[in-house]
Amino acid sequence: MSRVVHDETATRCPECGSSNLLFDKSSGEVVCVDCGFVIVNVTADLGPEWRSFDQDKDGKRTRVGAPITLVMYDLGLSTKIGCRDVKGKNISELQAGVLSVIKKCEKRTMINGAARSSIRGLSEIATICLKLGLPTNVMETASLIYRKLVKRSVMRGRSIRNTAAATVYLACKQCGIPRMLSEIAMALNLNKKEIMKCYRFLINKLNITSPSSDTKLYVSRFVNNFKIRGDVERLAIEMLEHARTCGLIDGRGPVGLAAAATYLAATLMGYKLTQREVAEVAKVTEVTIRNRYKELLENTRIYLELEVE
Repeated sequence: MSRVVHDETATRCPECGSSNLLFDKSSGEVVCVDCGFVIVNVTADLGPEWRSFDQDKDGKRTRVGAPITLVMYDLGLSTKIGCRDVKGKNISELQAGVLSVIKKCEKRTMINGAARSSIRGLSEIATICLKLGLPTNVMETASLIYRKLVKRSVMRGRSIRNTAAATVYLACKQCGIPRMLSEIAMALNLNKKEIMKCYRFLINKLNITSPSSDTKLYVSRFVNNFKIRGDVERLAIEMLEHARTCGLIDGRGPVGLAAAATYLAATLMGYKLTQREVAEVAKVTEVTIRNRYKELLENTRIYLELEVE
């Protein structure tokens, strides 16, 4: 028994009047959970007509294609003209030439200027996500944002690569993936200011608010880069939580705050980290680390418990 039934023919138990019904796939019965009364003893099997006990054979016998994806321009539902007949045999050279002409005509009629821009932009997004090692949900979210821009016809005169990088940056912030703008620009050999300009442009055109990045995610990343213990991360997160209650996080960059909290926590735990090392990892200046460090030190009450052996 696996799922609740929402069927017009069996909505309530005729014995006790309960609507808590379950469907047993193995026996094809609809059973009341409260009293155990069998309401329907024969139901239609909506599954495949074949059985398989091997996962590989199960995948080969399925008659469906790949799932719908926003990364591809046609959502992965396009029909491609092959070079074989219905029996799987090779066709003649004359028929192959006719099919080649049909393919070219179909491509010219289906793809216009906007479609060509969408194809190039979506391919750029896929390339960026693969290069940065981002998950599939970020790729899908960035593709959806880019599709909205193309649909509103605001891409004229804009760089496709910079816009694709800006959509990936926005998708990372929406999905809670800690990726810095300087990291994306360095990986793609692009100008950081141009990407930020495109980012503000798409925020304005799509009429959405820029999501704030979670500072804790950057702390975890910095701690892993320096290969230090988890108690440093725990102390840095506690400092940031106290700083949030004091109003220190508002109006300040999350990367600089996370780097300063990591530096302060590591110093208190006895790790010898310099501000230059933290600044190089966080891709910020030493002045930013120093300023955020002083703000945290002045506004955060830190109590240390020393264990004496």
